[in-house]
Amino acid sequence: MMELIVERVNVWAASIPDEPGGLARVLAGLSEAGADLDFCIARRAPEKPGTGVVFVTPLRGDREIEAASLLGFNVTKSLHSVRVEGENAPGIAATLTEKLSAAGINLHSFSGA
Repeated sequence: MMELIVERVNVWAASIPDEPGGLARVLAGLSEAGADLDFCIARRAPEKPGTGVVFVTPLRGDREIEAASLLGFNVTKSLHSVRVEGENAPGIAATLTEKLSAAGINLHSFSGA
């Protein structure tokens, strides 16, 4: 297997209005603070009609973290994330998940890019 960079990362979450531009406004605020996101996922919150939730990582430095706080972001306590970086190769996702499975790790979710 190739060399990989593996690190635990904080995932930040914020509630957003489920309306056109709701997500764009929050992401624009992070962008203006200089955030260079590796990961962003947004979805509706079915338990709270009219709202959604956005998850992002990483946020670094005082300026980005202050902007995130003003936009309603907090580090999630219930979502743990590991970032794995390496060269792309056919079957890499299968290989990684097989190794996690062999170690007895059950995934809540998995994303790749």
